[in-house]
Amino acid sequence: MPKITFIGAGSTVFAQNLMGDILSFPELAESTLVLYDINPERLKTSEIVAHKVAQSLGARPQIIATIDRERAFEGADYAINMIQVAGYKPGTVIDFEIPKKYGLRQTIADTLGIGGIMRGLRTIPVLLEMSRDMERLCPGVLHLNYVNPMAMNTWALLKATRIKTVGLCHSVQGTAEQLAQDIGVPVEEINYLCAGINHMAFYLKFERNGEDLYPRIRAFLESGKTAYRGHGAVKLSDSVRYEVFRRLGYFVTESSEHFSEYVPWFIKRDRPDLIAKFGIPLDEYVRRCEEQIAGWEELRAKLEHSTEPLPVRRSHEYGSLIIHSQETGTPRVVYGNVLNHHLIDNLPQGCCVEVPCLVDKNGIQPTRIGLLPPHLAALMQTNINVQSLVVEAVLTGQREHVYHAAMLDPHTAAELDLEQIWNLVDELLEAHGEWIPEPLRSKGRVLPG
Repeated sequence: MPKITFIGAGSTVFAQNLMGDILSFPELAESTLVLYDINPERLKTSEIVAHKVAQSLGARPQIIATIDRERAFEGADYAINMIQVAGYKPGTVIDFEIPKKYGLRQTIADTLGIGGIMRGLRTIPVLLEMSRDMERLCPGVLHLNYVNPMAMNTWALLKATRIKTVGLCHSVQGTAEQLAQDIGVPVEEINYLCAGINHMAFYLKFERNGEDLYPRIRAFLESGKTAYRGHGAVKLSDSVRYEVFRRLGYFVTESSEHFSEYVPWFIKRDRPDLIAKFGIPLDEYVRRCEEQIAGWEELRAKLEHSTEPLPVRRSHEYGSLIIHSQETGTPRVVYGNVLNHHLIDNLPQGCCVEVPCLVDKNGIQPTRIGLLPPHLAALMQTNINVQSLVVEAVLTGQREHVYHAAMLDPHTAAELDLEQIWNLVDELLEAHGEWIPEPLRSKGRVLPG
């Protein structure tokens, strides 16, 4: 039975879903699950939940909870990473509040934009440190990375370490389910092909029994019923990506609240009409964090003390499917984030791309896509520029590339001039303090020439 280590297992709800997925397979029901976190209280809750999940499924795993990273990593066959470096406070708060002083507003700030840049700068070094431990303690491990900014993190890990890493997200399969609901077609009847970069991949095919379903999606758009998606008690507009579909002819995988900050077209401080028209939820990630924090004690009490059986429902995450396929040889196709080694011809070689991957006992085998439609590749390149400079900044310790990344970020560049961008970067790096590695937080900057 494999040893599966959950890194950041104090993310209790997400860990619960993944543990339920894994233990629901009879072939994995006696696996060793190692729960690792730096927060003992949240770890304790996750350990209790793990036992309840096992009980509900009639599984008999060995469950180990530890704050000792070496113990967690030693001999691991799989490592599932779900950490958030610097947490809501101070990390997320800094990422949102300081840019606001410059008139720069954000929605999620975990993938691109100035918030995504800062999250990458504080997260990549921690992941690299973990990977060095893995190289020593479990060199054959498969590292399943769920941590954002997905493309930056996975790119850096695959470029700078020997650990086999694949980046996993649920936006491809999640959006397919949403589109199926919009057009009234059961998702299990749909065949799709999707490719690009994480949070900016597009469905190149969306079909049922050979029928192109894009005309149905266009009809839904023209009906004026562009959906509102639920996130907790809040309903969010999906107008942004339907508008992008109208202009580009292909549907993007990531939600409207995410996508609106990857491009320069929707969030403008002098255009409140755009914010209203497209229903853009500014500070949305802050709201989600505060909602989660406010409800945590109640949720923890329910998870720890309820005498009711803990319901277990299979999620649409890929993690358990990959582990099951590698252990049993059952072939599956998942969407993974991997390096572009002759997979997409009109994106830079060596960047991080999201493509379909075959998984079996041979591991994860990415599928060659060839050429993307040129306008989609051009749009993705605007985001890849930022990702590449953040990775370069961390791996080389050159602070100037942080400024360059911010200068080339589509949303930041659309709102701020060069001096504002540089001042913003200075202020953010200083505010993050020791969360940013030393070469990048050293005071002072040098203007070329």
